[in-house]
Amino acid sequence: MPREFQFQVSPEVAANESLLAQHVAKLFQVSPKEIQKVDVLKRSIDARQKAIKMNIKANVFLVGEEYKAQKIELPDYPNVANKQEVIVVGAGPAGLFAALQLIELGLKPIVLERGKDVRGRRRDLKAINVDHIVNEDSNYCFGEGGAGTYSDGKLYTRSKKRGDIDRILALLVGFGATPDIMVEAHPHIGTNKLPQIIQDIREKIIECGGQVLFETRVTDFVIKNNEMQGVVVQNGDVISANKVILATGHSARDIFELLHKKGVHIEAKPFALGVRAEHPQELIDQIQYSCDFRGDYLPPAPYSIVKQVNGRGMYSFCMCPGGVIAPCATAPGEVVTNGWSPSKRDQATANSGIVVELKLEDFKPYEKFGPLAGMEFQKAIEQKAWYLAGQTQKVPAQRMVDFTQNKVSKDIPKTSYVPGTTSVEMGQVFPGFLSQIMREGFVQFGKAMKGYMTNDAILHAPESRTSSPVRIPRDNYSLEHVQIKGLYPCGEGAGYAGGIISAAIDGEKCALKIAESLQD
Repeated sequence: MPREFQFQVSPEVAANESLLAQHVAKLFQVSPKEIQKVDVLKRSIDARQKAIKMNIKANVFLVGEEYKAQKIELPDYPNVANKQEVIVVGAGPAGLFAALQLIELGLKPIVLERGKDVRGRRRDLKAINVDHIVNEDSNYCFGEGGAGTYSDGKLYTRSKKRGDIDRILALLVGFGATPDIMVEAHPHIGTNKLPQIIQDIREKIIECGGQVLFETRVTDFVIKNNEMQGVVVQNGDVISANKVILATGHSARDIFELLHKKGVHIEAKPFALGVRAEHPQELIDQIQYSCDFRGDYLPPAPYSIVKQVNGRGMYSFCMCPGGVIAPCATAPGEVVTNGWSPSKRDQATANSGIVVELKLEDFKPYEKFGPLAGMEFQKAIEQKAWYLAGQTQKVPAQRMVDFTQNKVSKDIPKTSYVPGTTSVEMGQVFPGFLSQIMREGFVQFGKAMKGYMTNDAILHAPESRTSSPVRIPRDNYSLEHVQIKGLYPCGEGAGYAGGIISAAIDGEKCALKIAESLQD
């Protein structure tokens, strides 16, 4: 029988299978030759002391004990070509994993995606980066795979109670992700590798008899007697089904407007908003690892920081070590920032959203928009930033210390944000209360992380799409909309997830509830 051990080793030992076996042999007080396999289950970094250690949880197999390498395989998906149809609106993680779960349960998903497939999206991403042209249906937020496909592929979630995280990770491995994501404390696929995985998921859905329709934007819902009958798409076609999973993501403003216009109950939801801060990665390494050079065995350092400022939480969000800042507008006349990292996280800069929690009372100036008040608050800041930066995809930027001192930066160095920056005093972009909280918060950040507050750090504005500004309410048990039978609000856009893993879990949950309802 294997023995499960938890121990600490140096990063060098953790990276070398032979050295790791030697270390474990000492723990066992046996010869290294008697160690057949150290099967690492979980791995994380402990950088609290000057001598950085790796936390290892592993099963140890001695020679003579049966060890069989676990091979992760996909479920035996049935063919559902002639089964009952369920419409899935949106091909992000919630929609794709809902579709896979529907197939596993013997139902046929019809996935409707307003954007293009993963390959087709690339031309539109180039257009926004180089030519400052925003395609409203194909951009960093919309298209196959959703916002996560070209903005990092982070797989870490704190939402342990949401569902079976390991199941989602195993499915991703089955579709081609590295098995390391099952082991690392903060798993990450990388923007360069995720598109192929997304494509393979789509091909599996089609192979099993499901449908995936691109450039198919939903423009109306067919509702009769408060029951779903189907959807209308932009060419006027009606696709009929009495079960619809709505997994459109946090930026599908037209869907929120459509629901509100049709009298379908939605509600304003608090979210967080701020800036994206970029530092030299080398500086973050020095701060986090307390060393001049991180060496060959440590990854580029991330950071996570939370402070309370004037009764509000201000915190890092979607931190990207060795990454870049991307333009994530979904309509002309606005600018939005986000960040991503390639799988190797080998870029020279680190960036993170630094955001402040908002409250419903902050949206009071927009109360005439009812449940869309938060969305209009968000939109106004994005549009103002666009105007101040020169009415292109350039974004307002300011050096961090200058921002805390209300000083316009004399110059902004070239950053990883390809469309470019314009030196702007950030106080012009945000409401006064928000600017003041961020100014005080950065001073606190600087005290907590010595060296963090520096004019070598460049702030880009705004980081505004942290989560949905709208919640589409649903029954806690059935997961159906509280008013419309057969409508299943799902994932980030509906206010029930935050990131790839939690969105995928929520997609599976909605699919399971639909199957349950059909058995009643």
